[in-house]
Amino acid sequence: MAYVPSVDLVPGVLAGEVRSIARLLTRAESGVDEARVALDAIFGHAGRAHIVGITGVPGSGKSTLVAKLAAAIRRSGRKVAIVAIDPSSPFTGGSILGDRIRMGELAGDAGVYLRSMATRGALGGLARGTLEAVDVLDAAGFDLVIIETVGVGQDEVEVARAAHTTVVISAPGLGDDIQAIKAGILEIADVHVVSKCDKPDGSKAIADLKNMLALGLSLSRRARWQIPVVPTSSQRDEGIAELLAAIDEHWSSLEETGEIATRRVQINERRLLKAGEEILRDQFVRNRDGKIGALVTELNARALSPHRAAERLLADLHIGDTK
Repeated sequence: MAYVPSVDLVPGVLAGEVRSIARLLTRAESGVDEARVALDAIFGHAGRAHIVGITGVPGSGKSTLVAKLAAAIRRSGRKVAIVAIDPSSPFTGGSILGDRIRMGELAGDAGVYLRSMATRGALGGLARGTLEAVDVLDAAGFDLVIIETVGVGQDEVEVARAAHTTVVISAPGLGDDIQAIKAGILEIADVHVVSKCDKPDGSKAIADLKNMLALGLSLSRRARWQIPVVPTSSQRDEGIAELLAAIDEHWSSLEETGEIATRRVQINERRLLKAGEEILRDQFVRNRDGKIGALVTELNARALSPHRAAERLLADLHIGDTK
């Protein structure tokens, strides 16, 4: 198959063509320089979709719940795309693709697009290229784009800086409630979900979570929004409609209060800083055999500290004022 330049894929993406979407997503994930112009153009066409981040500790049933939620979104007549962040294979660096297995029931629906992305060592529960992948799906005309994080349980807050609505999933019997608070994931939620609520200790988990929220342990930066706790059971297909209603109500609240503008500013500010970090990282790698090699020699000899070495590297690369 002949190689198609990335910029030539843009019209197809805007028309919702699956092949063009898939190709540009692959290039966004791999970070190839050739795709930069196309991704920059795509960004100008994005900004209409409702971005929903879904996170939670391993074993909380995220993937199964996301599949049920996507089906409910389709029944409402809307199109939905899912970016599922999977752990990387230690051998190939690729995605393990567990979500594709769990979401097989969505196959064949043209109104659903599922993309698995490998973390490849990225922290924060997201993969490099996740937000540009979201831009592509947004510009392609999907009404909701769901980001399902890898679910490492300790470092999931990055999704709250990328989504309009953040859903945190807990489940009965998965460990210490205080540990969940320490991990910070309770503090980022716009909507709390207790999955597997049909378990014997489901009611206790719901009551405990509501009590923690009432005591103010969730550091709410969303004073105008009453954070709901939604019990769900994917096995019994219970609570899914209520979850979608809560997500839609949060979006309406953002629009009615004007907070959506603030949220977009926060997301774009974070993306600006993130892009800057990636540019710096790439420049460091490109200079590994030149400037970095000489600095590492001085570090090995303890003639220079890492901080001073970084300042010299930035100065050599003519980046910023390091004084």
